[in-house]
Amino acid sequence: MSTAAALFAQAASARRSSLNDAELKALLDCLGLAFDAEAPADPVDVRISLNSTREFGMVISAGLGGLEADLDEGNFRRDRASVYAAAELADAEDFLGLFRRTLAYQKLAAVAQRDGAPLPDDALKACFAQLLALAKGFAPGKPDAPFVLRALELNPVQVGDGVTVRAAQCEFGAPLPGRLPRPIAKIDKLIHPKSIGLIGVSGSGMNFGRIILRNLMGSGYPKEQLLILKPGETEIDGVKCVEGLKALDQKLDLLIVAVAASAVYDLVDEIIASDAVEAVMLIPGSLGETKKSREPAAALAARINAAHGKPGGGPIFLGANCLGVVSHPGAYDSWFIPLERLPKPQKKPVRNSVMLSQSGAFMITRLSQNPWLDPAYMLALGNQTDLTHGDMLTYFAGLPGIETLGIYIEGFKDLDGLHFAKAVRKAVLGGKQIVVYKSGRTAPGQGGVMGHTASIAGGLTLFESVVRHAGAIVAEDFNTFDDLFYIAGNLQDKKLGGNRLGAISGAGFEAVGMADNIESDTFAMEMGAIEDSTVKKVEEILVAKKLDQLVEVRNPIDINPGADDEAHLQITEAFLHDPNIDVVVVGLDPTAPSVRALVESKLRPGHDLNDPKSTAHLMPPMVERNEKPIIGIVDGGTLYDAMAARLMDQGVCTFRNCARGTKALVRYVEARLYADSLKARRPGGADF
Repeated sequence: MSTAAALFAQAASARRSSLNDAELKALLDCLGLAFDAEAPADPVDVRISLNSTREFGMVISAGLGGLEADLDEGNFRRDRASVYAAAELADAEDFLGLFRRTLAYQKLAAVAQRDGAPLPDDALKACFAQLLALAKGFAPGKPDAPFVLRALELNPVQVGDGVTVRAAQCEFGAPLPGRLPRPIAKIDKLIHPKSIGLIGVSGSGMNFGRIILRNLMGSGYPKEQLLILKPGETEIDGVKCVEGLKALDQKLDLLIVAVAASAVYDLVDEIIASDAVEAVMLIPGSLGETKKSREPAAALAARINAAHGKPGGGPIFLGANCLGVVSHPGAYDSWFIPLERLPKPQKKPVRNSVMLSQSGAFMITRLSQNPWLDPAYMLALGNQTDLTHGDMLTYFAGLPGIETLGIYIEGFKDLDGLHFAKAVRKAVLGGKQIVVYKSGRTAPGQGGVMGHTASIAGGLTLFESVVRHAGAIVAEDFNTFDDLFYIAGNLQDKKLGGNRLGAISGAGFEAVGMADNIESDTFAMEMGAIEDSTVKKVEEILVAKKLDQLVEVRNPIDINPGADDEAHLQITEAFLHDPNIDVVVVGLDPTAPSVRALVESKLRPGHDLNDPKSTAHLMPPMVERNEKPIIGIVDGGTLYDAMAARLMDQGVCTFRNCARGTKALVRYVEARLYADSLKARRPGGADF
């Protein structure tokens, strides 16, 4: 890339931040691309770009060119107008695979087929390889690069035996200093503290600090490992008090700060200077969220950042505007929500998930509505004054015992989107699953984000594309987040051999409903073609249940409302044993008269959930003994909440309607199969 550097230097010496036509031609020549502004119009115009983004660093994109490039991407299904990837996580073959999804590539392929010409894959791959090398050589944050490439826009581009650029623009600039790396190993002190100090505990009233103290003790954290920093007090609620940081006789693992925002600035300086704390939790809000506070909050963040350059890295800070942390392995709950308002009973036999969120209320409502999520750790990041999404995910990507992470994002700090995407890739290659929801999907929504945790909400299409390419499952709304986080946690240990679905129900609409929901914008499952031996086995079950005259064996199958619990589950198991079926969705038909779905049946005493022949008794061991994923559907009103709850309590992945369950499954299967392909390929940039 010495030619590119020389061209940038030449333009910079002329006080320009963009290349002129002659310099552009020289740059494209060194990339192996022809530049011909007079080339005749082509049936297919393509756009290929490199852009330095605030969140993700250098991003490569490609899609429709010419006039079509100006069309709103909202007019198209995902990945049809353009595709994007972080340059550090892409290679040419990988990005070509993404580009094949676009209308631009499909038009190129159609023209090649019409003309009897080969597909343009080789030319595109060579072009992408050269552009990715340029992007990686002049990326923001690269310490030895004399210049940063701001943008290279090739539009329109004609693709045939080679690539011809008819128009181009290139902008560059000087590199900007970045933040120092946070000492993320100290996150272990944050979530597994051997000592916790608190500042801001009232000795007489029930303020946030006092609630946090009560929650710490109520969650089982040893009282003798707690310490309150409060002048003039000896103890509060049986916990020892000391005058302040200077009175500490040993270094604290964690200090929780619950004082007024105005007091935080001087206190943080004292914490940094004292070197008496490894990790700090900043509870106060309004730091950086209002116009008046943004400048002092930025200065505070700069002082914290500077401390990371000292020996030992200084303390790490979580927050501000931080609800706190729930760490079951660390035996503590520092949320300032009284336990009576959010009980946290254990629902899963083994807690193996994490929830990270900028909004504490997001976690509270998700957990309150979905106790089966039951994460081992829940951390509110707040303003990201110090620790970021990328820091947290990088740490948990390497933490043993964690299999699934659910993450709510309002915005990234500079280049932390790239840090986050790299952590996603690391986690996925390590066998973990990442489910992400990004808020600020509309202009008013982005305004709300800015007023809440002082985040900057980036472009949604760019975010979704880059994070999906890294390997995450991206949700588009709260319900989808709940469903995807739940299904990922339930099916993590199941083997998934492909995308072939088996659909079973005693309700005709439900069997068809499953088949009608097997496609998303970017992926499709298929109905598995069951083998003759499976057909015979199902027919035998139907004969035994006296349903053989009512049911035709096929996939999807409607086994009739007369089917009982055993019929549903025996047919499910027959489908599971078929080599052409990878996953089964079964409607459990709670309203059917023969199904034991009630807490108590007055019409047929004993024909209820407590019957050993009920689905609630028979299905959990069936799920346990089969390696393939199974989704149960309990579609009914509140009368059947108990049935669904018993199944979910025993680890059966259960949804309350077939459309929602099947849609979640499709998204999940797409992500699992993509993760398998990543592990097989380990593309450039995957090893870090």
